[in-house]
Amino acid sequence: MNSNGQALLQVEQVSKHFGALAALSRVDLEVRDGEVFSLIGPNGAGKSTLFNVITGLYPPTAGQVRFLEDEITGLSPEAVNRKGIAKTFQITNIFPEISVYENVRVAVQSRSVEQGRPASLWRATDVRDEAMALLTTFHIAERADELAQNLSHGEQRYLEICLALGTRPRLLLLDEPTAGMTPGETRHATELIRRVASERALTVLLIEHDMSVVMGISDRVAVLHFGEKIAEGTPGQIRNDPKVIEAYLGGAD
Repeated sequence: MNSNGQALLQVEQVSKHFGALAALSRVDLEVRDGEVFSLIGPNGAGKSTLFNVITGLYPPTAGQVRFLEDEITGLSPEAVNRKGIAKTFQITNIFPEISVYENVRVAVQSRSVEQGRPASLWRATDVRDEAMALLTTFHIAERADELAQNLSHGEQRYLEICLALGTRPRLLLLDEPTAGMTPGETRHATELIRRVASERALTVLLIEHDMSVVMGISDRVAVLHFGEKIAEGTPGQIRNDPKVIEAYLGGAD
């Protein structure tokens, strides 16, 4: 565990209602600087809803979200990203009709704005170096000039992570990053995520259904069930928690 114990993200008594449906109910969560924290639970437990509240896509019905001690509750997704939080999506979210390199270049360049316009061309070499370094890390640099839509599913997932990392986040939210991957791709992706988090001193908040990924990569795990947090602890504690076994692990596919 790389965490220094300092709270980076704090979710305090967050609820989210959609009409009469309580998707989240008084959820508390604290993610510490430098750790990999996983969020698990059955389908419909509220995991993606919580991600969307954290990143500003949904305003909470009640409660607060704090990042680096600053309240970010209700900020726009763009403002949340500028604070240092980036997110990948359960459904791959890339620009399919431009090149792999251009996808990452746009992300890298987007974080540097001068008078409301993207970074100047004199920084193009730095931008390219950083974009190519990310593509190299995820082993897709040799496909930099190809259209993103021509990548395999696993490679597109890697590209999406590159886009998120291109904004240099302090906190990276990954929504099922290994969904649809083969077992080999899943193992490789898990190793890469762990290595990148360590090398970049990055904090990761992860939604994942694959328990081998969760138990292999996480410092701590929280479990949602019908919008409520029912457990939190180390992977070993979660694996042996009777409430988790009944609500989730015992009913997993």
